[in-house]
Amino acid sequence: MHVVFGAGPLGLAVVRELLTRRRPVRLATRTGRAIVSAGLDMVTMVTADASDPTAVRRACQGAAVAYHCANAPYHLWPARLPAMMAGIIDGVASVGARLVYGDNLYMYGRSAGPLTEDLPYRAAGPNGRTRAVVATTLMDAHAAGKVRAVIGRGSDFFGPHVRQSTVGERVFIPALTRRAAQVLGDPALPHTYTFIDDFARALVTLGERDEALGGVWHVPSAETSTTHAFLEVVFEEAGALLKMAVLPEWTIGLLGVVVPTMRALAEQRYQRVEPFVVDHGKYGRAFGAIVTRHRDAIRQTLEWYRTQIGR
Repeated sequence: MHVVFGAGPLGLAVVRELLTRRRPVRLATRTGRAIVSAGLDMVTMVTADASDPTAVRRACQGAAVAYHCANAPYHLWPARLPAMMAGIIDGVASVGARLVYGDNLYMYGRSAGPLTEDLPYRAAGPNGRTRAVVATTLMDAHAAGKVRAVIGRGSDFFGPHVRQSTVGERVFIPALTRRAAQVLGDPALPHTYTFIDDFARALVTLGERDEALGGVWHVPSAETSTTHAFLEVVFEEAGALLKMAVLPEWTIGLLGVVVPTMRALAEQRYQRVEPFVVDHGKYGRAFGAIVTRHRDAIRQTLEWYRTQIGR
């Protein structure tokens, strides 16, 4: 039995990957509900608050591996993520399962070059510092022998069910409806984007490999290109001419005065105005870097968005 906490885009992608490998899945959410499009006979829904170790323990009974893909709204990370990590560590540890955490890259802060796993945590804002705290908490628990754990980190992702992303619904829906994509940051800069299914495949592999435990791994992503080049493929595959509307950085700060999510987004400004390149060489050398090329991943993403808007 494999237990997935969280039915957001990453949690659902992990469920899909586990079903591909014919693994029975228990999907745990706060409401006990989620949209699972296939493999229903192998998926069991349960209700569990990730911050409640008793609920986590119940959800993990009989589990070999648990995947922490639960999240919270951007502006609530400092208040919620530490409690969620503590609850999941305690609950998973109590049943002896191993724990795989799907993480992002905010804890590093600005970097002069490609992001690698050995970089120190230098985030300047509250969300990045929170990510550093929860990751350190998990690795400390592993080092202390409390739980067997591993962290997989992906860059800004895209794919089925991914809406709230820099390359989410503000890009794919306009491509299908012949409107301008809304772009954050300088589209001429290189930026690593991660296909959500590649992220999930890497997390499941980390959960299966003993040598991954106790480590932090950047999951494989297709070759880094500029955001402009990425969008060109999106619009080409949608059969449309590329149109972009670049949102000035000052508007993000202005909107942040009244919109908490935009206020949190302003913290990662450096990712939008400087090259943002992620190195996954460590993972590739250990497990092989299987990735979906951007064009194929974009086609799959467009197909999912078509089902959402009826096009």
